[in-house]
Amino acid sequence: MTTSTIAFQGVPGAYSDLACRDAYPGWATLPCPSFEAAILAVREKRAELAMLPCENSLAGRVPDIHRLLPDSGLSVVGEHFERVEHCLLAPEGATLASIRRAHSHPVALGQVLKLLAEMKLTAVVEADTAGAAKLIAERGGVEDAAIASALAAEIYGLKILRRNVEDEAHNTTRFYVMSRTPLRPPVDAENTVTTFVFRVRSIPGALYKALGGFATNGVNMTKLESYMLDGKFSATQFLCDVDGHPDAPGFQHALEELRFFSRHVTILGAYPAHPYRLSQAEAA
Repeated sequence: MTTSTIAFQGVPGAYSDLACRDAYPGWATLPCPSFEAAILAVREKRAELAMLPCENSLAGRVPDIHRLLPDSGLSVVGEHFERVEHCLLAPEGATLASIRRAHSHPVALGQVLKLLAEMKLTAVVEADTAGAAKLIAERGGVEDAAIASALAAEIYGLKILRRNVEDEAHNTTRFYVMSRTPLRPPVDAENTVTTFVFRVRSIPGALYKALGGFATNGVNMTKLESYMLDGKFSATQFLCDVDGHPDAPGFQHALEELRFFSRHVTILGAYPAHPYRLSQAEAA
């Protein structure tokens, strides 16, 4: 069994690859063509962990992740916040004056609109940021550049024409770290986060009643998102992040009330809060 490999979706140099390296220095990173493939790599023991993006401070939640988590067969054992620092990358010989086109993922292109306008660059959509860097490196020339990470520049032999070209300095992506084995902190550990999903019963006020136990038991809910199941407008599932340990007495009482008014309550994991989360809470 491999105990020092972490899987991610994308090609080498992707921001998920960078997140893996920052969170688990010295671990081998395993690129996968899809989120499903990254999950499967952990289930098949080709990797010990998977780093899956769940939301971005600018772009919002990452599609498909919420749908995949409940049936993944894996547990959330950690979270990681990665600052997104876009760089303008180009082959040797290219200059800021010679660049005419910028290639990248559409979300990344939408985060560098000021740069595109300033340099009068044509945006060219590619499948992902690191893939754009790889394409530019293979193509060569002095008129095409990529919007990608500094890691992508290092991997594909590109030079960085300009760093931190993103429009917003707070551009940050949050990741769930997934494992085959639940690794919950002790019940009395401070700064524990719990992630779970549930579906409410089809009765008036069900959501209000289901969540009331968290308020009355002093349990802070930091995230509540809804999404359709199987494309049905009548089948809604909710994903929650809550401060606290699911085995703590107050949390247990809240879960009892939640289960009374809900169906299919599933704890996806309990894990230590990332330092970035704590710093944001202190600044609020």
